[in-house]
Amino acid sequence: MELLDFAFMQRALLAAVLIGITAPAIGIYLVQRRQALMGDGIGHVAMTGVGLGFLLSTSPVWMAMAVSALGALVMELIRWYGKTRGDIALAMLFYGGMAGGVMLINLAPGGSTANLGSYLFGSLTTVSPSDVTAIVILAAFVILVTVGLRRQLFAVSQDEEFARVTGLPVRALNLLIAITAAVTVTVAMRVVGLLLVSALMVVPVAAAQQLTRSFKATFVIAVAIGVVVTLGGTVTSYYQDVPPGATIVLLTIAVFIALTLLATPLARRRARAAGAVAGDPAECAIPAQAPEKV
Repeated sequence: MELLDFAFMQRALLAAVLIGITAPAIGIYLVQRRQALMGDGIGHVAMTGVGLGFLLSTSPVWMAMAVSALGALVMELIRWYGKTRGDIALAMLFYGGMAGGVMLINLAPGGSTANLGSYLFGSLTTVSPSDVTAIVILAAFVILVTVGLRRQLFAVSQDEEFARVTGLPVRALNLLIAITAAVTVTVAMRVVGLLLVSALMVVPVAAAQQLTRSFKATFVIAVAIGVVVTLGGTVTSYYQDVPPGATIVLLTIAVFIALTLLATPLARRRARAAGAVAGDPAECAIPAQAPEKV
């Protein structure tokens, strides 16, 4: 393929695959916890890290990771201890992070709103070799956590009280989910953009839920959707000269709509079949000689 002749596209495609895997992998836990917009809030906070990276002439990716992880910890503390004014504190954190990032970038030597756009909405040409190194390391961390601790994370996401009774370290696992979400935002910002990454965490999971009922199947299908749309969006962005982040998100929404339209008649058919079985006692009878399963 022609696009593979360019080093920047090789880097962008590698980043896209890792984003497609990691975003739904942590997103499934956020959806289960009803924290679908957490990624959006972390993206706002990460802007301050990007601004600090430019101001201090260090890597914006690593600085964004550090600041967004700190912001995620603060969000969890507000969730634990914040009462009636917890939502106000979160709003100030989100918008303060975005405003702080814009200000720091413009104060940095050579800083401009042009630099800001590539972090907000993604850019194929700005994925550098150092960015790829950081993305690979951070993506490996996300995959290890979301796959290696899937049983514990699922238990905490499903029912914190039950998880606590079983002896799981609920607060530590909650903090780990928050930090992993922050790392995922950092992984995705170079291609998808900080303002759009939350969609890639949530929409593939919602799309997969249209077809599946088990956690494992939802996880696998959501990751598959994530990889397909990130690769498809990146390739489309190259050939059509359109923003990669917006293209990826629109493709993801299109997949969700398509699967919803497909799942609706299937669900009705299953419901009618279940109703027919329930209404006919003969259908519920156990066969006299059931065939053996090998």
